[in-house]
Amino acid sequence: MLAPYRRVLSRPGALAFSTAGVLARLPMSMVTISIVLMISTVYDTYGLAGRVAAAYALAQAICAPQIAKLVDRFGQAKVMRKSLAVAMVGLTAITIVGSVRADELWLYLAAVLSGATVGSMGAMVRARWNRVVESPRDLHTAYSLESALDELVFVIGPVLATFLATSISPTAGLVTAIVAAGAGGFWFLSQRATEPPPAGRPPHGEHRSVMRSGPMVVIALVFVAMGIIFGASDVATVAFSEAHGAKAWAGVMLAVMAAGSLLSGLLYGAREWVSPLWKRFVGGVILLAFGVSLFVWVDSLFVLAPVMFVTGFAIAPTIITGNALVQALVPRSRLTEGLTWVGTAIGLGFAFGTSLSGQAIDSFGPRGGYFVVMGAGITAALVALAASATMRAAEQSRPLPAPEDDRL
Repeated sequence: MLAPYRRVLSRPGALAFSTAGVLARLPMSMVTISIVLMISTVYDTYGLAGRVAAAYALAQAICAPQIAKLVDRFGQAKVMRKSLAVAMVGLTAITIVGSVRADELWLYLAAVLSGATVGSMGAMVRARWNRVVESPRDLHTAYSLESALDELVFVIGPVLATFLATSISPTAGLVTAIVAAGAGGFWFLSQRATEPPPAGRPPHGEHRSVMRSGPMVVIALVFVAMGIIFGASDVATVAFSEAHGAKAWAGVMLAVMAAGSLLSGLLYGAREWVSPLWKRFVGGVILLAFGVSLFVWVDSLFVLAPVMFVTGFAIAPTIITGNALVQALVPRSRLTEGLTWVGTAIGLGFAFGTSLSGQAIDSFGPRGGYFVVMGAGITAALVALAASATMRAAEQSRPLPAPEDDRL
């Protein structure tokens, strides 16, 4: 199973930038849950915690595609070194403001500053794979690897953030995320040999957003719903674990969900597929809806753990296939922008999910957040099913190019 991954990682520079990318992406699994843990502890409210986490995620969702356009035009290092430095200042401000229990306005301002400038490291890593591998088969493996590494980050990050916030200090998780963002991000950006060359100004007629494509809108809507699942799950799991006297286990429960996704991503990427991308995408969303529907039966941590694992098992293959569809739909010179929209859609949904879940918990108790999760999963499946013909037509009109790899 590991042979395809060894093949792509043997490409010059691949192991180095992929490893740096893992460290740089660690904050994406730590920042929001660290915000929730810090604010719920210091300010004693999940509603405020969810809203501040939502402000961070919403700012990232709005601004990341604009940063991605600049990255495509001017290069990753030139744009992101300055942007990442500002994001670290914003995260530091959240930590300081929260530790002194300042007025909540300052929390929102710091969250927006950091979210607006953090960009999408995952999109930049995937853009580098398009430079170092040549065949669609290897690109499928590389995307699968990165999705599996994303899930590894989400296995480690929530557990680490929860342990630090509950055992050392409410702000310790955010401090660790800041260090990881700086160390991993600047290490990644220092590797210029694998950096995609700047595309310069797009040709006349290509200035329009890639989101003017109907299939891209469909993919984005599905990922918004998936983002709601992720955001609501974070807040709901913290509240549910605390209600059962085991708040420190919240990170473990989230890690179980990520572990299911990690395993499925590795299995999915190691295999060659004969079915079309659109069909696999729709199938993955339906399986995800089935998984989240099981939350209706959750009444203890012992039941929560297997439900989280089953739900997670559908996540990575769906994200991998969604990224592959984007790669097939957008011009190569706009690839970072297109891939960033996947993260943006998830981030936008995450913002709504954290806020909705926080309000649902305050209104209906610790299980209220999981009803938000279930509603988002069902909505994603309905959107994917309704638009399946649109995605099928788009994939058939722009097939992957290499005939020897058409089994992908």
